[in-house]
Amino acid sequence: MALTSLEFAVFVFAATVLYYTVFSRRQWIFLLFVSYIYYMASGVKNIVFLMAVTVITYMAGILMQKTEDKRCRKKILVLALFLDFLILASLKYTNFFINSVNDIFFRNNPDGSISFLNLLLPLGISFFTFQSAGYMLDVYWKRSSAEKNFFRYALFVAWFPQIMQGPIGRFERLSEQFFQRHCFSFKHAERALQLILYGMFKKMVLADNAALFVDKIFHQYEIFDGMVILGVLAYSIQLYGDFSGGIDVVRGVSALFQVTLDENFRQPYFAKSITDFWHRWHITLGTWMKDYVFYPISLSKWMGKLKKRTKQIFGKKTGRTIPICIANIFVFLLVGIWHGLAWKFVIYGLYNGLIIGFSGLMAENYAKIRKTFSIQEKSRSFQLFQIIRTFILVNISWLFDMADTVEQAIKMFFNMFTRFDISPLLNGSIYMDKPSLISYRYIQIVAILVGCVTVFTISILKERGTDVGEKLLSLAFPIKTLIYLAAVFMLPMFGMPPNMTGGFIYAQF
Repeated sequence: MALTSLEFAVFVFAATVLYYTVFSRRQWIFLLFVSYIYYMASGVKNIVFLMAVTVITYMAGILMQKTEDKRCRKKILVLALFLDFLILASLKYTNFFINSVNDIFFRNNPDGSISFLNLLLPLGISFFTFQSAGYMLDVYWKRSSAEKNFFRYALFVAWFPQIMQGPIGRFERLSEQFFQRHCFSFKHAERALQLILYGMFKKMVLADNAALFVDKIFHQYEIFDGMVILGVLAYSIQLYGDFSGGIDVVRGVSALFQVTLDENFRQPYFAKSITDFWHRWHITLGTWMKDYVFYPISLSKWMGKLKKRTKQIFGKKTGRTIPICIANIFVFLLVGIWHGLAWKFVIYGLYNGLIIGFSGLMAENYAKIRKTFSIQEKSRSFQLFQIIRTFILVNISWLFDMADTVEQAIKMFFNMFTRFDISPLLNGSIYMDKPSLISYRYIQIVAILVGCVTVFTISILKERGTDVGEKLLSLAFPIKTLIYLAAVFMLPMFGMPPNMTGGFIYAQF
């Protein structure tokens, strides 16, 4: 069931009604049942992997809780993490290794190449794998206690709104909400519906209209020359609208049951550096990597030895910064691989990691340059420069995210600096050697512009600390009803039909 489908809307409506009425005294049990029904709708076989991850991580938590022996706890953790990620790696990355072997050994002899495996990739496997791994690490570090009730823990892993594309939750923040009894609240329901409606707007009006230009330009990049830059900008719009819109829908659906999921986006295109961008984009993945990868690496014994060595060679300040930069590069390498095991994702991760690492090394030099040229760091003009600079750097990284190969991404990058002619777009289609390479209606351009202006305005208000949803709640009933109705009618007017656009991009992870 796609999040934008009528079936999903009916499913959520029915579940919400039953949650507050028939099952009001057994709410969390009902949520577990609903979550598994929803996940089975994507394929009954998917349940095998979800159950395997749930059982492995549940047992590991219980066993670690029962012993105080550090070595024993560590062995349990390592084994469970290995099994947890082995399932993910086997399903998600096997064909990458087969492809690499074929490229190395069978490039000139395709007949002897290894065939790709027709592997089942359960929806959202990366999200529930990371979420359950985080739970085990929290139990190991004694940040939280292991859940003794298997079915309660199973609800945490399988919670249906977030299982497809996050956000990546933490057990200590969700468990209390799951197991409380909730009574229906019109205010909670209205806030939840606001999130759902806004998310649908970003997906259907922004992302799906932008996707038309992304698909055509990226798949025919060689004949578009400098117009490739429009494809990159369109992808920037599509990816933000698709992912953040999906998260809004997910958070809104969860809020209908009065379970608050973590914020995953905070005006990322207003970021002033790549570091700041990753504090605003896919926030829960960033905090997961920080808590479970970056800090353990930074505090490890071998990193301590490296820090001493670099201080001896480069001095205290630089020597202290270098190990942090190395840890950041490793973290973002993992972020790239998390997106998929392909060389383009490896480059994507290293690109972000190297920029963050280099920025850390150059922080003092940047400060001296600003002082030399009397640049006020808090001035509006300099902050605008930082935002534009970061936006450009982010869009370069999107080339590697969207392109099929590293070679294609590099060619597209250089194509952006060749001929640029926007006039063919104004004709409604682009004519080169073949007619209608991009055919579109002008209303789709209007939809993208309306969507961008709307999201930009709301983002500015949120950046300034305005709670837009609360403001809407405080309006007179007739006024806010008109606003909601206008937003609802905009979806079919400007949005692309769900059957023409497919699902959400990040559901494949």
